[in-house]
Amino acid sequence: MSDVSSEPLTVVEGCENLPQLFRKRCTELGDRLAMREKEFGIWHRFSWTDYYTRAQEIGVALMAMGLQPGDVVSIIAENRKEWLFFDMAIMSTGGVTNGVYTTDSPVQVEHICVDSATRFLVVEDEEQLDKYLEVRDALPMVEKVIVLEDEGLKTFKDDKVMFIEDIYALGRANFDKFAAEWDKRVDAVQPDDTALLVYTSGTTGAPKGAMISHANVLFQTKNAGVWIGDCYDEEIMSILPLCHIAERTFSVFLALHYRWVVNFVEAPDTSFENTMEVSPSVFFGVPRMWEKMYSGVVIKIKEAIWFGRVSYDWAVRVGERFEEAREEGGPSLWLRAQRWLAEKLVFQNLKVMLGLDRARIMFTGAAPVSPDLIRWYRAIGLDLYELYGQTECSGITSSNRDGANRLGSIGQAVPYIEMKIAEDGEILYRGPHIFKGYLNQAEKTAETVIDGWLHSGDVGSVDNEGYFKITDRKKDIIITAGGKNITPSEIENQLKFSPYISDAVIIGDKRKYLTCLVMIDHENVLQYAQDLNVPFTDYASLCAREEVISLVNDEVEKVNQNFARVETVKKFTIIDKELTADDEELTATMKLKRSKVAETYSSLIDAMY
Repeated sequence: MSDVSSEPLTVVEGCENLPQLFRKRCTELGDRLAMREKEFGIWHRFSWTDYYTRAQEIGVALMAMGLQPGDVVSIIAENRKEWLFFDMAIMSTGGVTNGVYTTDSPVQVEHICVDSATRFLVVEDEEQLDKYLEVRDALPMVEKVIVLEDEGLKTFKDDKVMFIEDIYALGRANFDKFAAEWDKRVDAVQPDDTALLVYTSGTTGAPKGAMISHANVLFQTKNAGVWIGDCYDEEIMSILPLCHIAERTFSVFLALHYRWVVNFVEAPDTSFENTMEVSPSVFFGVPRMWEKMYSGVVIKIKEAIWFGRVSYDWAVRVGERFEEAREEGGPSLWLRAQRWLAEKLVFQNLKVMLGLDRARIMFTGAAPVSPDLIRWYRAIGLDLYELYGQTECSGITSSNRDGANRLGSIGQAVPYIEMKIAEDGEILYRGPHIFKGYLNQAEKTAETVIDGWLHSGDVGSVDNEGYFKITDRKKDIIITAGGKNITPSEIENQLKFSPYISDAVIIGDKRKYLTCLVMIDHENVLQYAQDLNVPFTDYASLCAREEVISLVNDEVEKVNQNFARVETVKKFTIIDKELTADDEELTATMKLKRSKVAETYSSLIDAMY
């Protein structure tokens, strides 16, 4: 069992709920920069006063329309300033914010709105409005739909639909009437009140609404100083969906607590380009993002001139030796000199290319990551730490950090939290961060939290220093026909370390041997094919080329060398389409839905046996 609780919480005086923290920060910081948003190629700046004014206008408008404490407002939008304006407005008026993924289908939107009893719905644009219109007959409880962008909707009229400028105007018109009520509601919010609903990604069934309280969130922000360090006045990119608890923690809650400047990317597909422009000092990403950046470097190096390739290979070897020596007692003077030269000649430029030349706080989480990937980032001078958490624990439960880092682990339990391994190997934890339960699902809540211990669904181990390691999801453990237990994530992570493989699904439960469904990295394989003048017409034909199949086979065989014979991949098939969240094969945070993929491509799987 692990329980680290000797270090004090970082408390913001006088703040017992999120709205009070929001009000305090905006009041004391005033005209200082709070956020940037890129639109039409230009970065626009917004102060803390702008942040508060807009949130207050929205909050007053919602109160004027009848929003009561406890009412749910759902938001379907990409990351943007209005997401935060509404989030703070809703909670400051006693409401509950519910984020809905922009990739959700109309049927999913219907389920979430009905389950949460959504009273007001905020949608980004015409595409998201259409989802509501398709299922509106099933959503009589939705009183108003607020649209953030009016492109394509200039002549659209509907009694239930209004636009963001109408909301601002309504707020200004009713400000005098509701100004006192605003402050009254801010102070009336209780720590145990539900602040937000976060619906699970639905990898194991219909999404469930996790109820997270103000106390849950404030515990995470107060506790963060231990695992994240002294990090006031930093800059962060907001890239992952704000519906996700990890992104919400970093881009909203920690940003409030630590006075961070939040930078919203222009679009999801420009995130890496925008990161280069901003050079944030804090960066949180899921493994797929870190893998993508690494793959981009590897491909560029292969295209470089001879001197560039040799310099890179030498520098990385020096970086790896330096990191090993640092862990074993300290590098020699000669190795320090080589590392300094590698930094000046190679790593400095690499970091600029990645947009991480100013980054000092970097974390990966939300899915398993290859230790080799973290090892590479550390070799080039970027201390990337793996942390662990779930929706049900309102953020973080364990983390590696400076001075307490073990590669391949999810770190030690953060302060004031207990973690242990159950008899069947499942990771359990308890503490002030445990959520209130699943909305309308007391039975599911009782199955998840037993005697105060949250059952994570992850199988793992812990060493004598309290470092936890995840083996796999409990439901994903493969038992072959020969009775051998296989943890697929370890094999999959090594496959994904290849710059040519974006994802992989190991198959083999109750079967004689392991096989694999492979998703190629389109951009890198495309470049490979063009360099070799391999003819193809589209994505499917590219996947079918013998040269591409041979390329993937070489990558699979490299990984096979690291495993026992029973754990090696005997056959593989390349899926000839790109997996997307729109097809429900990936979650919005780019985690693969294993059961959905296995179901969709069952014929390909059967063919391998």
